[in-house]
Amino acid sequence: MNIFRNCRFILSETFNYLKMKTITIFGAGLSASTLIQYLLNHSTKHNWKIRVGDISEELAAQKINHHPNGYAFAFNLFDNEQKEREIQGADAVISMLPARFHPIVAECCVRHKTHMLTASYVSKEMKELDTAAREAGIAMLNELGVDPGIDHMSAMRIVDEIKAKGGKLNVFKSSTGGLIAPEYDNNPWNYKFTWNPRNVVVAGQGISQYLENKTIKYIPYHRLFERVEHISMPNIGEFEIYPNRDSVSYRDIYQLRDIETIFRGTMRRPGYCKAWNVFVQLGMTDDTYTLPNSETLTYRQFLASFMPHIKKQSLEKTFASLSFVNHDKDIISRFKWLDMFGNHPINLINASPAQILQQILEQKWILNPNDKDMITMQHLFEYELNGERKGLKSSLVVIGKDTAHTAMSITVGTPLAIAAKLLLTGKFTMTGVHVPTQKEMYLPILKELKKFGIHFTEEEYTPE
Repeated sequence: MNIFRNCRFILSETFNYLKMKTITIFGAGLSASTLIQYLLNHSTKHNWKIRVGDISEELAAQKINHHPNGYAFAFNLFDNEQKEREIQGADAVISMLPARFHPIVAECCVRHKTHMLTASYVSKEMKELDTAAREAGIAMLNELGVDPGIDHMSAMRIVDEIKAKGGKLNVFKSSTGGLIAPEYDNNPWNYKFTWNPRNVVVAGQGISQYLENKTIKYIPYHRLFERVEHISMPNIGEFEIYPNRDSVSYRDIYQLRDIETIFRGTMRRPGYCKAWNVFVQLGMTDDTYTLPNSETLTYRQFLASFMPHIKKQSLEKTFASLSFVNHDKDIISRFKWLDMFGNHPINLINASPAQILQQILEQKWILNPNDKDMITMQHLFEYELNGERKGLKSSLVVIGKDTAHTAMSITVGTPLAIAAKLLLTGKFTMTGVHVPTQKEMYLPILKELKKFGIHFTEEEYTPE
């Protein structure tokens, strides 16, 4: 009788594993391309059905590309009946929607006991669902992209290794950049949009803070792009770093409460921050109000509206004389290249300064059909071990394949897809809200990422 029961249990478990599982993806934008391809590539082996929903059914269908295990559909998050139906019918939901919509999806996932994964930071609303997710027996895995994501996993691997040796970490600095690959870097800003343009325009607003020599340093937005650090990357060249909004909280996230210096930043090519600071000082990145009759303005009039008027002096000369321009030829040439002094019409109704600036930049910072983007990341660790001061530099460079499978898409989508596979095949058994800072998560993901060329080179150095 016991043998019969055991056989029935084994058969039942085998059936549950073999039956088709549904992975539903909300959002088919640029960062979802590699994620969708990975899951489709593994769908036959694991008996998965991949449903991709986007506000544009045509875009979702392009990403599915006629794969027999894929299904594209038009998705409206605010159609509650559709949202409930899709989430109830899924074994796991991957939200590639804007981060502000994740809690809406998450609450529904808890109700229907459906696993959820995202590449985005854990918000306060997501954290508050931890207990409910545990009670529902589901995992809510977040921060599984590149930054946040690969940055956590690669940093924690080294942090844990240093601790295991008995080392004491004193300095941790980490920076990431979404940039254009060197051979396609052909404009004076050394930058093109490789991810959400709006996020680039409004980046850094608020107060930034980091820890330096046990002292918290605060940088208000209007000073952010003046306080930059400089680093070099092997075979790639020089970069400048401006601070991310909150580095201090990573003492807890990485369990480094006694660290003396912790800093996280964003990488740009030299000269970018100095020129971008002009937009900040003029107020052209503000998104809190709209300009009346903005649709009637030209680029030149838009620029002039933020500058003082000096009689008998041209706009160009007034611009050059601003204290934060100071006749800098590099800044002036970058603004001329954007046609900021030209009469190109804006044609945006009731737009904020940030929205207008975004439109201007999107005309010039666009990826050309043959362009390839680049993700750069570098960690610096300084620690004491057996009475000796040591330093370790860990660097990552990923070049995109094309304008669909960009470096951004590859580094956001691949770790997220790997995590989904590990979760649905029973390798991940956690419940509740998690980020990949524990070995059980980061070790298998990093191991598989190497197969896709996503790996770090390490170089030891002696701290100054």
